[in-house]
Amino acid sequence: MANKLIGNILRIRPNYMLSKRWKSSEKRVAIYDPFDSLPKKNKESYLEVIKVFEGLDTRRRGHVEFIYAALSKMKEFGVHKDVEVYKALVDVLPKGKFIPQNIFQSEFMHYPKQQQCAVDLLEQMEDNKVIPDTEMEQMLLNVFGTRGIPLRKFWRMMYWMPKFKNLSPWYLPDNLPDDTMELAKMAIQRISSVDPDTIVDIWQTEEIEASLDKTWVVSAQSEAQKILLADQPLDEPLVVKGPFDIYLKDQVVSYFMLIGKTRPEPKDDTDPDDVSNLKKPPGIPGFIGSTKLPAVRHSTVHEQDDGTIVSVCATGTSSRDSLLSWIRLLEKHGNPVLSNLPVIFTLTAPPNEVSIPETQPATKEDSTSEKSGGSV
Repeated sequence: MANKLIGNILRIRPNYMLSKRWKSSEKRVAIYDPFDSLPKKNKESYLEVIKVFEGLDTRRRGHVEFIYAALSKMKEFGVHKDVEVYKALVDVLPKGKFIPQNIFQSEFMHYPKQQQCAVDLLEQMEDNKVIPDTEMEQMLLNVFGTRGIPLRKFWRMMYWMPKFKNLSPWYLPDNLPDDTMELAKMAIQRISSVDPDTIVDIWQTEEIEASLDKTWVVSAQSEAQKILLADQPLDEPLVVKGPFDIYLKDQVVSYFMLIGKTRPEPKDDTDPDDVSNLKKPPGIPGFIGSTKLPAVRHSTVHEQDDGTIVSVCATGTSSRDSLLSWIRLLEKHGNPVLSNLPVIFTLTAPPNEVSIPETQPATKEDSTSEKSGGSV
């Protein structure tokens, strides 16, 4: 009788338990997100939710799930680059409980779920370019001890992140400006820094009477580029290439290049081993005769294999009409040769609504006006 009863329990009990568990979980599980119910989403309200969670239970039950939920809402509240908020999340973890007491606990990752949560928090800081401070080191030390995995992650971050932060020669502020023209100016300055003589100008297309897009143009050109543009053959067209993207942290700026023909390299057909017609040496520079070294023709930094970059710009609309106004403005500000040079535009995919009508098939009159370099 007893064996029969035990067999019935083994055959029926698992299915019964699963059904009861499924029914109970369906009735009891309820999702409540305290971050969604806030009327204002800013740093103060975000920290207030953290304080409320800390005051609900002294044992901090569910702290791992709360930290993951808080990390996913950081960008929504605009605090994903604030080190103070990350320290407030680390402070949610209970102190002293996760510190390993012997060598076995240290090697086998004591409390792996909590340690992985702290590592994910530090990785999110690393992705957002947030460098921790010594206070966070002390907080991690109080939570996980000296042999904790999060503390090792912190030490690696403190070694590499300050090095990478100051590695780029183009300085960018911590908070980029919201004005698109200022972003474009910073991008053009970074691109044109290869030539120290480059001058960055900000023009308005309203200076050109025939312009349709009333926007701004940030243009960069050096004196060497003006000379190279003046030497362009009149039968060789200039090409406006773009848009190309340059990233300033998490902001992207589209820019365009005006490219001409590269100068041919000078040909020297003389035989260096021919001694039949030796010329008198001009003298030793600095001692006898001429004090200057012989002039050697070198290519500039603007002369590349696929063409000579004579100017770079970024416009407010990135449309074809704004680029046409840019060419007219270059002609107006020290490049009169553009009135005689044909210009070809390779803008095939307009990035905004302003230039959508320009994507229609061009007529003969439109194509001739785009390729001509004269005044509109």
